[in-house]
Amino acid sequence: MRRPVAIVTALVLFGEAVGIVLINAVLATVAENQNMSLAGLDPDAMSAGTWALGGVSGLLLVLCGLIALIAGIRDRAPGRVGRIVLIGCAVVHGVLGAVTVGLVGWAAFAFMMVVLALLVLTLLSYGPETRPQAQRPELTPTAP
Repeated sequence: MRRPVAIVTALVLFGEAVGIVLINAVLATVAENQNMSLAGLDPDAMSAGTWALGGVSGLLLVLCGLIALIAGIRDRAPGRVGRIVLIGCAVVHGVLGAVTVGLVGWAAFAFMMVVLALLVLTLLSYGPETRPQAQRPELTPTAP
């Protein structure tokens, strides 16, 4: 069960990366076309910042998706850095889910929680392996 979950998680993260880049592209275009200043900021700076945010967010989501995809293909747990990246991605999805419920609505919140659940399920299914404990010699009382 853990292999399909990791692959579905990767595919959802890849789709989310495309969506984030497209949303930021639209926002950057709107900010550039308005030629309005927001609290004294240059519209070109706002547009460039939005493009940069979209690109970096998309790359980070692709990285998280690649880590989950490699874990699913190999059917092995990601390494320490991979687990840290996936945990960070899960935390970000949890925080953004809480923010989106007020700004965007319940549908966006539900999507963020589904992605969070997939990330957590992937992390838990590839948790630490149980290793057999080393054989300890039995303590037997010795005769005096």
